[in-house]
Amino acid sequence: MRHGYNKMIRETFHTVSKIKQVLFNKKSEMKLNYRLLEARFIDRPNRFLTRAELNGKIVESHLPDPGRLKELLKPGVKILLKQENGKNRKTKYSTQAVYDGNTLISLNTLLPNKFTEHLLSKKKIEFLKEWQIHKKEATYGKHRFDFLLKNNDEFLYLEVKSVTLVENEIAKFPDAVTERGRSHVEHLGKMALDGIRTMVLFVVQRHDAILFKPQWERDPKFGSALFKAQQNGLVVRVIYLKMTKSELHYLGEIPAELNPES
Repeated sequence: MRHGYNKMIRETFHTVSKIKQVLFNKKSEMKLNYRLLEARFIDRPNRFLTRAELNGKIVESHLPDPGRLKELLKPGVKILLKQENGKNRKTKYSTQAVYDGNTLISLNTLLPNKFTEHLLSKKKIEFLKEWQIHKKEATYGKHRFDFLLKNNDEFLYLEVKSVTLVENEIAKFPDAVTERGRSHVEHLGKMALDGIRTMVLFVVQRHDAILFKPQWERDPKFGSALFKAQQNGLVVRVIYLKMTKSELHYLGEIPAELNPES
């Protein structure tokens, strides 16, 4: 019964969020200003390198996401590559996305920041529509955060995290142990205790999630740090998007359950 009740609450939140998003945003996409090429994934020699079959040839491609990704990058799956032209590059391509069935998932860890910046500038995120970007890559102490936002005389430190793992409609972060991520949320929690406004925004780079949870099985230290930071005043919000070969579509907010799992 409890599981069914929780699912009902999550789906209600999901439906209401989508209705609000339709009313609030008549147009909330970001165009991709580059062409994506279809290829077949072969293997991953290291964290930052993939090999793929493109037009009958084997090519090497840089992978921007160093995460585990074993649930997604399986031999034979369709991936999308971007042709790169940098003179000092070791590869001529970068791996931008992967298909999980009919779901297209972005693997570019820089896109969530760019998309968040786009949404903030267009005032598309309802719970941040009163805030403006004051500074990017803002430092506080020894840490650097993605954005410093301003609303009149108030400031908000915002850190953006990319999410690609979804299991049974539950988005999970991280998909691999992240000392850097844990340090970020711990510091944001301490800042919140000192009366400084802080927020971590998880951006789910796919459209098939209805709920967010920490990935307790892989990185319980991060989950505990996030839960404690929230208890100390860190605001945790989660948004999600749908990716196509030409654009990103903002779909709104999904709820988060941060309580430690027994």
